[in-house]
Amino acid sequence: MAGYRVPTHQIDWEGLIAPEHWRKYKCVLDRAAREQVPFALGGGLAVGVYTGKGRYTKDLDLYILPEHREWAIDVVTQCGLADYFDAKPYDRNWIYRAHDEDIIVDSIWAMANKRADVDLGWLERGPEIEMFGQNFRVIPPEELIWSKLYVLQRDRCDWPDIINLIGATGPSLDWNHLFRRVDHDLPLMRGLLSVFSWVSPDRAAQFPSWIWQKLETTPAEPVVDPEGRPPRPDLLDTRPWFCETMAA
Repeated sequence: MAGYRVPTHQIDWEGLIAPEHWRKYKCVLDRAAREQVPFALGGGLAVGVYTGKGRYTKDLDLYILPEHREWAIDVVTQCGLADYFDAKPYDRNWIYRAHDEDIIVDSIWAMANKRADVDLGWLERGPEIEMFGQNFRVIPPEELIWSKLYVLQRDRCDWPDIINLIGATGPSLDWNHLFRRVDHDLPLMRGLLSVFSWVSPDRAAQFPSWIWQKLETTPAEPVVDPEGRPPRPDLLDTRPWFCETMAA
């Protein structure tokens, strides 16, 4: 596992996740641990782990291997959750969405765009966190960035999440591993890092110089913006979205 700079302060998961939600999650997670089914947690929870800005998005993203798809469906059903498809149809080829009113557990075994299946690297390389007195593994930042890289849609964009992830973990990321994962889609990664270096040029300057050579580009210069002009993150969205403390 790479030397990720996971924030040392404790995230108040108990304050973010309602007890009734945790009871459902715990039912599923305890079954996975008891039956030794490999899994890791992702989504907004994992983003919060790496950025130090804990957040709860009212669902639990459970990453599993494709061969454990039927196991996951059986377990969430036994834990009292029903298929979300009847309420809101979705693509069942990569995810099984289960819910009990507003409690949602997403069992994920592939990328939404079918780019890749989840493999053991997703489930074993990430760090462990403590939550509600138990230890759980989260997916590695490289796989988290990789999976969110393609979410650039008309009604949803995950690039703000990735920009914060890169800001938090950039100097310690396993860039070689990430580039191998991205493979032929490096031009998309080039675009992402170009945006990141414009938002936070000082932080981008701390990254290994070879990554810019690999992408055949250069980071944005840390120039002083004209007096009175808003900070660069505010030019994209004036609502608080960028973890500036991570870019210091």
